Amino acid sequence: MSYTKDPATAPESREIRTGVQHYEVGEDEAGQRLDNCLQRQLPGVPRSRLFRLIRKGEVRVNGRRADPQLRVQLGDRIRIPPVRVAAPGEPVRPGAALGEQLRRAIVYEDERLLVLDKPAGIAVHGGSGLSFGVIEGLRALRPQETLELAHRLDRDTSGCLLIARRPAVLRTLHALLRDGAMEKRYLTLVKGSWQLGAKRIDVPLRTDTRVGGERTVRPGASGKPSVSEFRLVQFFGRTATLMEVTLRTGRTHQIRVHAALSGHPVAGDDKYGDAAFNEELRLLGLKRMFLHAHSLSFSWPQGMDFSISAPLPAQLAAVLDQLGDRADRRGSRPRQGSS
Repeated sequence: MSYTKDPATAPESREIRTGVQHYEVGEDEAGQRLDNCLQRQLPGVPRSRLFRLIRKGEVRVNGRRADPQLRVQLGDRIRIPPVRVAAPGEPVRPGAALGEQLRRAIVYEDERLLVLDKPAGIAVHGGSGLSFGVIEGLRALRPQETLELAHRLDRDTSGCLLIARRPAVLRTLHALLRDGAMEKRYLTLVKGSWQLGAKRIDVPLRTDTRVGGERTVRPGASGKPSVSEFRLVQFFGRTATLMEVTLRTGRTHQIRVHAALSGHPVAGDDKYGDAAFNEELRLLGLKRMFLHAHSLSFSWPQGMDFSISAPLPAQLAAVLDQLGDRADRRGSRPRQGSS
């Protein structure tokens, strides 16, 4: 997916510098993360810039420095420093291609939430040089609504993504995530023949390290608790294994790092994966990371169960077909897992 400017919808931008802003957290925002509150106050400002402002101590909550993940409370006083924002009156909307892609990606909608089958290659929010991600694009398409990401997926990960349509719904979904009451399952193809059976990987991860300015997640005793449960789905000879992974925590790059630690890195992962394996799969048509959020399930506080799933994208299914055909030619048919 290209994020180049659409000249019909994204003219050369002009910016203005705001003054210092002070505001008090209201009922609709209580319980939200600080970075999400700022995103609502400064629409269009990349999240990466907001993170820098918070980490530099320029954003103050009740007169004190704060962490981006701080959950603000009713009555908290927030100071926002001067920030460069788009000049008033400029059209702020995604290009036609991204807008249409997001419309097609909506697989479920009710009065509380939207569910997208997010395509790989689209970031969930703007930043790092991108003007629009999923949430900015949806807000531009539905300017009359208050839309918020309930959770995140890596840019190169496809699959189920929840968008809250009301602040109260966002707080409920965040509470479910914090309490481990939302089950998130992924499908991933990993290197080699997985012989570890059903495997629970409980290894803390540090998500605050950077290599060459780029975030790199590493295991470490001082890291955040991180638990992934791997279940075998299908062998493809000695080349690869299709796995289902259930997340018990939701750390950045968690599945990718835990898979690499197990000795079976994710196919197509350029950061934590195996270059030779990635090239082998590229010759079979894999042009992205093989990681797909295929199902989400939870119970609303009122007791109603909710479950949604998204099938493997065609490109990933085609790679499995190629692997299966190759196994047939070698006289070793793919075997289903039983664990």
